[in-house]
Amino acid sequence: MVEVKFFDQALDSDLTFAVIAARYEDRWLLCRHRDRQTWEMPGGHREPGESIYQTAQRELLEETGVAECQLEAVSAYGVYTEDGQRTYGGLFFAEVEELGHRPEGSEIAENRLMEGLPEHHMTYPDIQPVLLQRVQQWLEEGNYRPLLEDLFEQFY
Repeated sequence: MVEVKFFDQALDSDLTFAVIAARYEDRWLLCRHRDRQTWEMPGGHREPGESIYQTAQRELLEETGVAECQLEAVSAYGVYTEDGQRTYGGLFFAEVEELGHRPEGSEIAENRLMEGLPEHHMTYPDIQPVLLQRVQQWLEEGNYRPLLEDLFEQFY
């Protein structure tokens, strides 16, 4: 059994993972690792010298090819396992403006846009659905606001 908890504040240095809920045209952008047959949200481990925000930017680019997006921090989170292990990460939302191409040699075999998470085909079925639910709640609460210039583009 795994438990996921969310935090309003955390030290950047305590966060070792970044996970990004990336949305393009109202669908979620998911990844399939070349060694697996399951799907996951883009994300990964932090590298030395990176902020967790930089980790999110890098992982999104490496795993999806997306460079043009509005990336915002949603929450810090912790994953607690039955054996007492704890890991902490940063959860992000990306409104993707343009899809790109993954870099050569990417560990990701395939990206796919989906309406939701595939219930029985997730790499981390106890964690990522909870993370996506938190992002959706954050969006419903009105925390994400596109840049003002994007709002004007809708009317002209």
